[in-house]
Amino acid sequence: MAAKLLILCTLFLLSCSIKESPQYDLIIANVNLINGTGQALQPNMNIYVKEGKIERIDKEKISQKENVIDATDKYLTPGLFDCHVHTTDYENDFPKFIHFGVTSIFVTGGSLCTNEYYATLRARGEQDSIPAPRVFHTSQHFTMEGRHPVKTYKTPNWVDGQSVFFLKDTLQIEQLVKQVATQPIQGIKLTIEDGPQPPWVERMPQVFIQKVKREAEKNGLEVFAHISDNIELETAINANIKNLVHFTGVDLDFERDSLLLSKVYQSNFDWVTTLMIDKTFLYPLHKEWIEENNLVKIYGEKVLKAADNPGYIFRAEDNLAFWKEYLKTDSVTLKDIAKCQVDDMKVLYENGVNMVLGTDTGDAFALPGIALQEEMQLFELGGMEPLDIIKMGTLNAAKMMKVEEKLGSIEVGKIADMLLLNKNPLESIENMNTIQTVFKNGKSQKRIDL
Repeated sequence: MAAKLLILCTLFLLSCSIKESPQYDLIIANVNLINGTGQALQPNMNIYVKEGKIERIDKEKISQKENVIDATDKYLTPGLFDCHVHTTDYENDFPKFIHFGVTSIFVTGGSLCTNEYYATLRARGEQDSIPAPRVFHTSQHFTMEGRHPVKTYKTPNWVDGQSVFFLKDTLQIEQLVKQVATQPIQGIKLTIEDGPQPPWVERMPQVFIQKVKREAEKNGLEVFAHISDNIELETAINANIKNLVHFTGVDLDFERDSLLLSKVYQSNFDWVTTLMIDKTFLYPLHKEWIEENNLVKIYGEKVLKAADNPGYIFRAEDNLAFWKEYLKTDSVTLKDIAKCQVDDMKVLYENGVNMVLGTDTGDAFALPGIALQEEMQLFELGGMEPLDIIKMGTLNAAKMMKVEEKLGSIEVGKIADMLLLNKNPLESIENMNTIQTVFKNGKSQKRIDL
């Protein structure tokens, strides 16, 4: 009898312990949800996370006591993507991306980007104990000798066949594409442009571009084209390329360029914005931007020193002179520069072009993490609605990366990469930077201690 009672007591205690164990690894309760799909804010929602994924979303009363965050008066968005990134110091850069809410990045080549370097970036991004964004990337640059980016960013790190591929003739393209297709890449980075600044070089010949695109298709790869003007835009369209990694430099007139635009709308483009480039060019003339964003605290004195570099100052003055001539005014503001480009991008966006946020991080003033916050603010300054800006930096980006079934929005079944904010980003997109917690795989990520 005593033995039976002991067994019954043991079973009872076991059943109690099972009932008391939390069903979910994380519940964010009573939060204002902005899910990234473009849907309006949903107040007082509960988000349930289990094994890194969102398992439920509802408004029901919560019985679980453990692992619950009361997010009353807080706001929840998906983690952000920066879809044009270069990094030569991932150990320092990656925590900064996470600090500012960038949980995924798209690396579009660079002087260190050998297969081994890319593998190191991916490995860092696949874990969630050390702060690091998820890493998607292209192949190494496909370009031609003496052209962008090798001409522009001179370093001995550019090694043909390792960190860059110089196309010398069309015959080698078939083998090169097969070679990069063995790597876990999103597609091929193809540099069409004649260089971002004088002295200009010849653009890549159309026959080379079309051959790269054909061979990429044979190997199940996308092509991500680096363009910087209307001529290069049309060149990419004529080669049936669907992914553009720069908008800056393209100058659309919706009457003059109606034929070109009809081709754009038929092409189902993914188009990365890179509006931040224009702000980075002007940074040395506006040191107050460094102070406003507390950049020295996070990035160090090198930011201030770069602002005093004569080369960067000349670049800034040259860029400002361009905008004065283009806008036909002597008093150019950042809003003027943003608005004339955002107006164009809004029309493209409204006509079905998948506009995606990206910053070209890697420039002296396009700094990891904060650059994407600045990119979003430029879009609001130019007249874009915050709900659309958030979608461009979340679900639209996931679509370009072909991972929209897993990432990019807060929906059941998706990975729990999320940002818990203290203020409403729909009132001002600057509130995307009022981050309380960054979640990756449903786990809180360490942020920089200021």
